Amino acid sequence: MIYYGYDMIGYGLIIIGVIITFIADIYLQTTYRKMRKIENEKKMTGAEAAREILEKNNLENVYVVETRGFLTDHYDPRQKVVRLSTEIYEGTSIASLSVAAHEVGHAIQDKEGYTFMKVRAFLVPLVNFGSKFGYIAVLLGLIFGILNLAWAGVGLLLLILLFQLVTLPVELDASKRAKKELDRLKLTSGKENTSVSKMLRAAAMTYVASLVTTLTEILRLVAMIITQDRE
Repeated sequence: MIYYGYDMIGYGLIIIGVIITFIADIYLQTTYRKMRKIENEKKMTGAEAAREILEKNNLENVYVVETRGFLTDHYDPRQKVVRLSTEIYEGTSIASLSVAAHEVGHAIQDKEGYTFMKVRAFLVPLVNFGSKFGYIAVLLGLIFGILNLAWAGVGLLLLILLFQLVTLPVELDASKRAKKELDRLKLTSGKENTSVSKMLRAAAMTYVASLVTTLTEILRLVAMIITQDRE
């Protein structure tokens, strides 16, 4: 039987993670709802803005396509495709412009061989393995009292944390590039740039929240292992 010491610490960490994630999500949703109602002055769709920025950066080989879902926008470096959700692809709001430019920012990173982006790509298979077997190893280690196995599981979960740490500068840099390109190509005005910054800042907060949530979860598991080790 596993003795759950540090109960208050464990529950406290869970609550902290949930609260931070909730706040970040509410902040993003609120900001997005506000920015989707503001039409950009040039009335450009997200798709048009993405293609314009790609063309001006000599990235004609990167395609812009529509994809399903809500804020499922992303850049696929393997297929060289910027995928924009329908509302972003067809929309002419500040939100559409901001998100589309952000994803193109990743394409520019890819072209320039941005270091953190390459490190993140290298970590993907390791993270997939860690997320699949990390929790299993911790659970089995605690159930059968094999603490070395539990610690190994924590090590695998640390790969997820490392991935999220590397992802943060990738996302922040893509947003920086997005704002730079929108301003350089005069796709937004000075007033609109402030709104773009707010939208991109809200999106970045979700990555920070994910990082903190993963950290609190790992600390909770560490507390459980230490508790059992002291029995």
